[in-house]
Amino acid sequence: MKVGGTHYRTIWPHPEREGVVQIIDQRWLPHRFVVEDVASAEAMAMAIRDMHVRGAPLIGAAAAWGLALAASAAASEAAGDWYERLLRAGGRLKATRPTAMNLAWAVDRLLAVAQTCGSADEVWVRLRAEARRICDEDVEACASIGRHGLRLIREISVRKGGVPVNVLTHCNAGWLACVDHGTATAPIYAAHDAGIAVHVWVDETRPRNQGARLTAWELGMHGVPHTLVPDNAGGHLMQHGMVDLCLVGTDRLTRRGDAANKIGTYLKALAAADNGVPFYVALPSSSIDWSLFDGVREIPIESRAEDEVRFIEGLGADGQVRSVRICPEGTRAVNYGFDVTPARRLAGVVTERGICPATEEGLLSLFPERRAGGAA
Repeated sequence: MKVGGTHYRTIWPHPEREGVVQIIDQRWLPHRFVVEDVASAEAMAMAIRDMHVRGAPLIGAAAAWGLALAASAAASEAAGDWYERLLRAGGRLKATRPTAMNLAWAVDRLLAVAQTCGSADEVWVRLRAEARRICDEDVEACASIGRHGLRLIREISVRKGGVPVNVLTHCNAGWLACVDHGTATAPIYAAHDAGIAVHVWVDETRPRNQGARLTAWELGMHGVPHTLVPDNAGGHLMQHGMVDLCLVGTDRLTRRGDAANKIGTYLKALAAADNGVPFYVALPSSSIDWSLFDGVREIPIESRAEDEVRFIEGLGADGQVRSVRICPEGTRAVNYGFDVTPARRLAGVVTERGICPATEEGLLSLFPERRAGGAA
């Protein structure tokens, strides 16, 4: 994707400083575009925890780079206990965001590579290469999700005779949530680029407003027509025939198709079911947790700080970003980061290998290598 005409990924190795990774610090969007240097595993863990970077595929890539940075530090210090240091760094990275599947998946993948290394110097070289590989794989997976999901939008466009297809999305499952392209937005970008008329209803997505702040920003950058709506407006839009398709991402999908996504997704799926609107989840296979079946009972749901609910951030008339309290002083708040949409509420799942029903058999039809391997 491009920002001001320049192509960016969301994370990349510093072009001039070895042992430094650069990220788009999403806390400042849409008001400022800030690139942050990250030079240690500890700094990367903080960036993930405090949502400088967010989105399941991106935090997986960030965790991979975080572990590579730990290897860089071990190599520079000629540390003899380099594997133990990597294990500790991996544990800290895993603890930052418990719901997203990609984070632990990426850390475990790099630790498996580290186990085959013979020295701190070797592990730095190989983990750096593996982190790059994870990023490149994510870009290609998301591009493939776009190509497969395009079919859904094209079919609706044909039925509507070319009238704009109205897509509702929740939170940000765009290129800012991935390394590039996005998951739920990838088919939207593909349709727009193919000349298909498409319009996006953007949920604001309280409490952190990732829809208002991030999805609206990136759709605008790409020239995709969109309209921001309050989270509670989706049911009304669907009742009045103003939504043709719901497309969302997921931070973890179970073996049978239950999907954990940003809080409020489940309510949109219920409204879609009541109004006959197809509701699809788009994800790379790195977000599938083959070890879990019952998402409602088994997926860990992150609880975040109360102040994310009690305060809201925005751009003041003086051009400064400010945080203001929106409730009486002393009011308590609860802040669940995610909810789980049961597979029965999904019309299907869009992955890099194609579209399938949200069932165990449907997923296995795309990933037959998982039949015998179970939770592997």
